[in-house]
Amino acid sequence: MGTPSRIRQELAQEAARIMLDDGIRDFALAKRKAAEHLGVDNRHEMPGNLEIQDAAIERSRLFASPASRAAYRERLAAALIVMERLRHLEPRLVGPLLQGLVESQPLLNLHGFAETVEEVILELGERGIQCETGERRYRSRQGREQRIPFLAFHGPDDTDVELTVFPLDGLRQSPPSPVDGRPMPRATRAEVERLLAEADAEEAPAPAD
Repeated sequence: MGTPSRIRQELAQEAARIMLDDGIRDFALAKRKAAEHLGVDNRHEMPGNLEIQDAAIERSRLFASPASRAAYRERLAAALIVMERLRHLEPRLVGPLLQGLVESQPLLNLHGFAETVEEVILELGERGIQCETGERRYRSRQGREQRIPFLAFHGPDDTDVELTVFPLDGLRQSPPSPVDGRPMPRATRAEVERLLAEADAEEAPAPAD
């Protein structure tokens, strides 16, 4: 594939900005908004999802600040708390936070695994956690559409949590990523602990000479 055109790069950068600043998760919607903002009406110039994700990661690095780095660490810490409380569901961290992205709206995306979503709803209710329900649509490698339930509730420090509840055998195979179609990256509690330790190490003051 050749070098992307200038307008394609600008569209990718604008779509990335929209996704980070406005908390939009839908790549198609971000592309449409970017095209409107830039006054572009050429479908052949539209960037791919992977181009937008790469632009978002680059933007997050370029505009990193003490506040954004602190927010990243705080959200990783919040993810660990929730993952510990739900450890029997073998939770996995997914989504932008796992990629090192800090969105304007604090949201943790987790995958959990249970026999039924009803038992998870009941358990959360017994803990005094009220949740809203919804569905995520995934496509299998065979092209079949799967509808997987998710639960939305409040986590530590006013962080919103979206827990997608897969069947128990869903632990073996991650669903395709909407970015590139490959298995979606997932992180265990141990891996999130490592990410948090790395973030803390980056912020630690350099030793005196």
